[in-house]
Amino acid sequence: MSAPPAPPHPQPEELEVAEEPPAAAGGVGNDKVLAAAQHIVKSLATSKNAADDMIRILSGFDHRLSQITSDLFPSPDLAADSDERGNPLWGQELRHLMVRHAVPLDASGLFCSLRRLSLESMDDLDTSSEFDPITPHSLEGGPDTARSASLVGNPFDDQVFDLVRPEAIDDLRSIAQRMDRAGYASELEQVYCGVRRDLLDECLAVLGVERLSIDEVQRMEWKLLNDKMKKWVHGVKTVVRSLLTGERRICDQVLAVSDELRDECFVESTKGCIMQILNFGDAVAVCSRSPEKLSRILDMYEALAEVIPELKELFFGNSGNDVICDLEGVLERLGDAVKGTLLEFGKVLQQESSRRPMMAGEIHPMTRYVMNYLRLLVVYSDTLDKLLGDDSAGDVDHSDTHRGGDDEEEYLESLSPLGRHLVKLISYLEANLEEKSKLYEDGALQCIFSMNNILYIVQKVKDSELGRILGDHWIRRRRGKIRQNSKNYLRISWTKVLSFLKDDAHGGRSGSGSGSGNSSRIKEKFKNFNLAFDEIYRSQTLWKVPDPQLREELKISISENVIPAYRAFLGRYGSLVDSGRNSGRYIKYTPEDLENQLSDLFEGSLGPANHSRRR
Repeated sequence: MSAPPAPPHPQPEELEVAEEPPAAAGGVGNDKVLAAAQHIVKSLATSKNAADDMIRILSGFDHRLSQITSDLFPSPDLAADSDERGNPLWGQELRHLMVRHAVPLDASGLFCSLRRLSLESMDDLDTSSEFDPITPHSLEGGPDTARSASLVGNPFDDQVFDLVRPEAIDDLRSIAQRMDRAGYASELEQVYCGVRRDLLDECLAVLGVERLSIDEVQRMEWKLLNDKMKKWVHGVKTVVRSLLTGERRICDQVLAVSDELRDECFVESTKGCIMQILNFGDAVAVCSRSPEKLSRILDMYEALAEVIPELKELFFGNSGNDVICDLEGVLERLGDAVKGTLLEFGKVLQQESSRRPMMAGEIHPMTRYVMNYLRLLVVYSDTLDKLLGDDSAGDVDHSDTHRGGDDEEEYLESLSPLGRHLVKLISYLEANLEEKSKLYEDGALQCIFSMNNILYIVQKVKDSELGRILGDHWIRRRRGKIRQNSKNYLRISWTKVLSFLKDDAHGGRSGSGSGSGNSSRIKEKFKNFNLAFDEIYRSQTLWKVPDPQLREELKISISENVIPAYRAFLGRYGSLVDSGRNSGRYIKYTPEDLENQLSDLFEGSLGPANHSRRR
């Protein structure tokens, strides 16, 4: 029989064998050589014939090796007993089976799922903004309903994957049991944890949860960071509910031989995965406090808070407790980041000092941004109430209380922690808007600007969960401010115009006098009225009141004050002017003409030039 091919060089660990008890003192060296050679033959030979061939080859190098017996392949019963003594090659076999039977994560299906969820999330709404100091996620749209789409959740959240093919479990468990009984528990742990750790790292890469340093996260542009924060949120839920839950199940099945070994291996094999998640959370928590990050940080906080109770069901023992403590530490730091970002947002509102007025008195971009931002916060009301609860008692802004008295104090105390914080933030916005109204030289336009912005604030509150949190009391006070601004507008804009339609000591009833002096004074009044009215028309048709109801209410109020007064004045003195030459220069409008002219106000553009006028 020809000699078999030369066997591959055995690895160092394959040559390690347990020391045999010493025989006679002089035969110790021989015994060790024989034991090593016998181990090599047993490890590499696949049959009795192959073993005999290998013995002949080895004997050619050292005649002592001819003493190796051929009972290397005993009966099955004896082989089973022999296996109980342990075999270092089991570790290689365990590694090979675990890698070969690992089930890869469905990257394509998972990517499509995450892509669909990202398209439905808040940041895919309209993000256009003219407000430079802080860039919003969204100026318009419905954050209340938009985020509900993302709350549907990742379809992979509750799906526990078979991370190892079920048909391989019995073989893996059998190898693990033999290694543990033979005293190779440390080698078993090393191989098991190494393989599973590498596979979990690959799963994290599929989920888009990258290994990033704090410095890398802090230097990252917001668009990229925002994308990674979204992936982290979905990744955390998938890791815990699918990967780690599946990993715990495999660990329990394969390492059933020892509870202690099972728990230690689970912690060791998943520690890298957990640390990678925690490191990103920590990096985000210490990033600069900018308002656009708040909703994402809240998403991260809620995701982690949601899975910690589930993680407590997976991690046991002292090592498991350490993991949970680390997770709770990151959760606390994310909560601090939320509170710090809210504080920074309030400072931005107080310090924002753009000096460019809205030319038509319309709604300021800052107002749109802030109110949509606050509507977004309400979606996280439970979480924010919890985070702000400890701080709110001593951090309530009572600057408005002295004007409202005890009722206002009682109102503030009735609010939730988030409610009190919202009142404070809106008060910063209102104070800022009041300062911006002073940029207008025309007092009437100040009133229009204030009405537009206060009404927008009220509508955003009333049409969302903000209304439930702030209540009717808050809304009534703001409607009162709108009414007061409306009265101030009428007084500032129309008092002078109406003054030309009043009788004076020198006037008289139509037909009661026909002196030329009286006629001249009436003509002058009509002339001044026309000039004042035309000036208001030219300017206030350019002003804009976006809300149709407020716009009509203002027009009606103006008509109710101007038209009856003009009609009465025209009825009294029209004959004094109408009978002379060039009467059209003085009686320029009929009451109906005025009504048509007033309908053009607050449209934000020059009014039509074809209204019928008295010729």
